Amino acid sequence: MSARVVPLGPRSLTALALVSAVGVIAFGWPFLAPPTSQVSAHAQDAPWLFAGLLVLLVAVVAATISESGLGPKAVAMLGVLAATGAALRPLGAGTAGLEPMFFLMVLSGRVLGPGFGFVLGSVTMFASALLTGGVGPWMPFQMLAMGWFTMGAGLLPGAGRLRGRSEIVLLAAYGFLAAFAYGTVMNLAGWPFMGALASNIAFDPHAAVPANLARFLAYCVATSLGWDLGRALVTVILTVTLGPVILRALRRATRRAAFEAPVTFDAPSPSALRAWEVPPG
Repeated sequence: MSARVVPLGPRSLTALALVSAVGVIAFGWPFLAPPTSQVSAHAQDAPWLFAGLLVLLVAVVAATISESGLGPKAVAMLGVLAATGAALRPLGAGTAGLEPMFFLMVLSGRVLGPGFGFVLGSVTMFASALLTGGVGPWMPFQMLAMGWFTMGAGLLPGAGRLRGRSEIVLLAAYGFLAAFAYGTVMNLAGWPFMGALASNIAFDPHAAVPANLARFLAYCVATSLGWDLGRALVTVILTVTLGPVILRALRRATRRAAFEAPVTFDAPSPSALRAWEVPPG
C-alpha cells in the first residue's frame, strides 16, 4: 500500500484549496477579468502582485501541511528528494525542454502521496531556482505549478493495488500530459508581459476573452510547443526506463522509515536506572 507521509487533514485541505484558487486567478486573470476592469488596466503590474501573494500563500500551505504530520523522517526524505530534483534540473538547463527532474517528481508524488507531493514540488522548484540563479517574479508561479504537477501524481488511481507495467504506463501517460500542462500554465505567467514585443500573439487587455484565448494558443504554439514536447518525451523515457527501479527504492525506503508510526520513548527500567547511578564516595 502507498504510504501517505503527509496526511491531508481539514486544515491542510482548506489551505491547499485556498492557494489553488488564488493560483487559478493568478494564472488565469487575463481570461477572468473583463476588459473594463482595473486588473486589465494594470496588465503589466498584475503578475508582479500575484507573484508576491503566491509567495505568502505557498508558505502558508507548506506550514499548514507540515503542522499536520510532516515528521522528522518525512523532512529527511523531503530534503533528499528536493536536493536530488534540484540537482537534476541544471543537467538539461532547460535546453529543448530537457528537464529530467520532472520524472522524479512524478514517481515521488505517486509513492508518497498528494500532500507530500505538493510540498516536495514547491520546495524542489525553490531550491533549483536558488541553485541555477533563476530567482525572479516567475519563481512563485513555478513553485505552485510544480506543486500541482507533483500532487497530481499522488492523486492518480490505483495507488494501493496497481503495480508493474500498468502502473508505469499510467505514470508515463500522466507525465506526458502534465508536462504539457505545466508548460501551458507557465506560459500564462509570462504572456501578459509580451504586449510590446509581439502584438499578434500578445495579451490585449482591451480584447474579449475569445480573442485573447486565440492569441494565447498562438503564443503557446509559437514559443513553447517544442520545449513542452521535449519535456514530455524526456519524462516518458525516464519513467519507462528508470521508473520501476526508483519506485521500488522509494517504497522500500518508505516502509523502512515507517513514516506513519509515531515516535515513542519507553521509560527506562529500574535496572537501567541503577546502572547509571553514581556510587557514593
